[in-house]
Amino acid sequence: MTAGFGVRGSGFGVLVLVLSVPVPSVLGPARTAFAQGRFTNARTETRSGAPGLEPVVRELAGRGGVTWIGYRAPMVAGQRNMCCYDTIADNTVSGGMCRLESGSGVSMSTGDLRDRNGTRIALEPATEFLVLARLDSGSVSRVRTFTPDCDVDAGGMPVVWLSDVKPDDSIAWLTTLVSGSPETGERRDRVGKTAMTAIALHNAAAADRALESFVAPARPEWLRSDTAFWLGSTRGEAGARLLTRMLAQDPSDKVREKVTFGLSVSSVPAALTTLIATAKDDRSTRVRSQALFWLARKAGKEALATIVGAIDNDPETEVKKKAVFALSQLPKDEGVPKLIEIARSNRNPEVRKQAMFWLGQSRDPRAVQFFEEILLKK
Repeated sequence: MTAGFGVRGSGFGVLVLVLSVPVPSVLGPARTAFAQGRFTNARTETRSGAPGLEPVVRELAGRGGVTWIGYRAPMVAGQRNMCCYDTIADNTVSGGMCRLESGSGVSMSTGDLRDRNGTRIALEPATEFLVLARLDSGSVSRVRTFTPDCDVDAGGMPVVWLSDVKPDDSIAWLTTLVSGSPETGERRDRVGKTAMTAIALHNAAAADRALESFVAPARPEWLRSDTAFWLGSTRGEAGARLLTRMLAQDPSDKVREKVTFGLSVSSVPAALTTLIATAKDDRSTRVRSQALFWLARKAGKEALATIVGAIDNDPETEVKKKAVFALSQLPKDEGVPKLIEIARSNRNPEVRKQAMFWLGQSRDPRAVQFFEEILLKK
């Protein structure tokens, strides 16, 4: 028998629990069932994960056929929601049901999301998330993650819920999935990458150690690159320190470009300091250029000074041009006056041309006035 749960906002900050059909006896108390998430159309059973996740998964995989396993894990702090949406724009969502078997993925949001009626989707940030793995003929063929407030249709598939899974056991097992992933292909994307993301979301020190192992120079470039983003977005001070080390030690400029993105999404002040230093002094033209781009996204006085400094002082014209583009990404009251100044007086003709191009794209009245002035002089 199928159990379905839903939570609706009344418009007055009150949550209403909706039980769509009777709960099967295998689930136990309603509180336990709700702790598993808002799943419908699932053939469920529960097992204890206390003996260790790996041996329990191995036993379940031995049954053959297709089975999903799921469990809860503690999630890093912050407003974070992992569900399926038709659209997410301006912190407003249009929701949809996640399909466990056929769904292509989830949308992760980190703001205070509201529906079209202005009702807040989650009153409190989630402190846990759900890890689900698809066992197919004895091996894991897919890993998915959701927050517990997400509506998921299991498509009639068997789902075994594991209780009492220890965070360190979860991280150790997921690490084996990451390490066993191929360099390319569906298994890497559906198992390895998602397992790495799930590790990064764990609120546990073991996650930092696992992620550090993923960015060792001997690891594949895709893994080091993808891990860099999650180090910045989820791992706080420890992540920022590791990103700084990657900039200094990783042998691949391609990976180090990804590190600048990781630094840009970090909320740690030291990450911005490292990003500024990278834009000024990194040995690679590509990495300096990418750091300038992400600095523009963060804006602020420090970013503006560094971008203008690159235009004035960087020895490479390509970096100067990237810095001009970065100016165009700043708020117009900061970027447009500087673009006009550069278009007027910079000694490098390529830089002046680039500034004029982005001024033309800005559609700012000050840019129009500048072009009128130039044309009238001629």
